[in-house]
Amino acid sequence: MNQDIHARYMQRAINLAKKSVEAGGGPFGALIVKDGEVVALGHNRVTLDKDPTAHAEVSVIRKACKKLDTFDLSGCDIYTSCEPCPMCLSAIYWAHIDNIYYGCTKADAKDIGFDDSFIYDQIDLKPEKRSIPTSHILRDQALEAFHLWVAKDDKTEY
Repeated sequence: MNQDIHARYMQRAINLAKKSVEAGGGPFGALIVKDGEVVALGHNRVTLDKDPTAHAEVSVIRKACKKLDTFDLSGCDIYTSCEPCPMCLSAIYWAHIDNIYYGCTKADAKDIGFDDSFIYDQIDLKPEKRSIPTSHILRDQALEAFHLWVAKDDKTEY
């Protein structure tokens, strides 16, 4: 794909971010493309939906999965107006998206109050050292679900 096409898709993501701000959402927009066709458009809906997971990338992944009737977005690219946060980056990897194209950097986001560095710092800590108290309990009982999964012959792996 040539740079002009990438630039057009990115400009659409940027326009979605601007429209999000105008609608009362955060300044983030994203779209997913497969085989040269836009599959889904999304923007930040955290404040609009009162949902802390409704980031542009997560929102557009949900829409694309629904439209394509799959949880596997292999063969798709995501264009997002800003470098994905840790949650969105994880969702992109879990969705098996092929390529990420982004506009603003995480440093740009930090400059306007969207600072995710504390999350990266928390991930590197042992659970008992994290700022949200974390307790490891009922492991043996919890493992029962894992044993059921391993034994299941007709499971859909992902």
